[in-house]
Amino acid sequence: MEVLVMVGQLLLGLTILVGLHEWGHFIAARIFGIRVNKFYIFFDFLFPLPNVLNFALWKKKKGDTEYGLGWFPMGGYVDIEGMIDETKDSSKLAAEPQPYEFRAKPAWQRLIVMLGGIIVNIVLGVLIFWALTFKAGENYISMKEVNKLGIVAYPVAQEIGLKTGDKIVNVSGKPIDRFADLRGSDVILGENVYFTVDRNGKTLEIPIPNDLIEKVSDEDSEGFIEPIETFSVGEVVPDLPAAKAGIETEDRILAFNGKPVHYYHEYKEMADAHTGEKVNLTVLRGSDTLAISPTLTEDGKLGFQAMPDMKMEHIDLGLAQSFGIGAGRAFSVISDNIRGFKKIFSGQVAAGKALAGPVGIARKFYGGVWLWTRFFMITGMLSMALAFINLLPIPALDGGHAVILLYEMISGRKPSEKFMERTQQIGMVILLSLMAWVLFNDAVQALF
Repeated sequence: MEVLVMVGQLLLGLTILVGLHEWGHFIAARIFGIRVNKFYIFFDFLFPLPNVLNFALWKKKKGDTEYGLGWFPMGGYVDIEGMIDETKDSSKLAAEPQPYEFRAKPAWQRLIVMLGGIIVNIVLGVLIFWALTFKAGENYISMKEVNKLGIVAYPVAQEIGLKTGDKIVNVSGKPIDRFADLRGSDVILGENVYFTVDRNGKTLEIPIPNDLIEKVSDEDSEGFIEPIETFSVGEVVPDLPAAKAGIETEDRILAFNGKPVHYYHEYKEMADAHTGEKVNLTVLRGSDTLAISPTLTEDGKLGFQAMPDMKMEHIDLGLAQSFGIGAGRAFSVISDNIRGFKKIFSGQVAAGKALAGPVGIARKFYGGVWLWTRFFMITGMLSMALAFINLLPIPALDGGHAVILLYEMISGRKPSEKFMERTQQIGMVILLSLMAWVLFNDAVQALF
């Protein structure tokens, strides 16, 4: 069932992202009177072979345009009359250009058409983050609250010198108000970052390695840091061990196999050490103390949502405030991508750990539980990431076309159709090689 949920979220997310990206090209072309022969979500051929396995799951002709849903779920396209792309070559453009063709329009119009998809992806990402920010407001855990007990240091954090119980005073000399900032992009993707830590009254500086992003994104990583939290039982999942054993919402787990449990990370460590086993829990329900003996799942789960006792701060936001904060969060995805690519090219992070294909996106991001808030947040992030990727100056991407058009506008010389075809072919080789490598990397990580 989880696999179906992952696939369903991925396909819906791709449909939204690809459909609106291609609509950006489509609407810009129509504004300038350019004919659009086809508008397809997903490919109606075996990409990148436009003449192989040509069929659509659905199609309808309206005016000059055929609208359709292709069978090959790896993107989509608009067939713009008079433009060299993955669906045609220069031999199909030998005749004199007609007024309704892409190649007959001035360079500035063609540039807007090429950037139309990127613009729509950016607008979509900003709108999603704006809506989510307005709906939720700002919810955060303050560092003042966290530093009452300190942090839980998982193995990655322990490896760089942090210890459970540490209280983080500042980051690189700057005070931090919110716990989320300790795990944010400025830390994970930053350069020469360090934590100032209070450890049992002694002040220490803990340097954060520049390849931290690689460590925390590793499949075997348990995480980085969390607040130390007391907790009670929140939502209990039906048909899992907690529900079957009679554990209820608001119960408190006092002991695990006779060992006292004060904090959630203690319970988690004990559960991870007894996966698949029958365990003895001492549970407080109201004023009654109960003995309950459930059997943990093979991955050490009981099947309940922990409800932390830690106080959350909340700020309601108006539309204008939400727009500013939401837009900032949206554009931070692009800045994070830039910093991530910088780390890849500088050799600080392995590309295999940083790049994900469709399998990785479905598993790592969307996940096996359908939560609409998370779905739209991930879709908003992917929309901004898609805009960034498409803006890269690689032939066959929108950014590659844009660079050539900017050259034409500056120099006054239009490249030949043959040159455009050759750059398109080079770009497709680059993209297909990258796609094959990413898919292989996805498969390796999923299987091993």
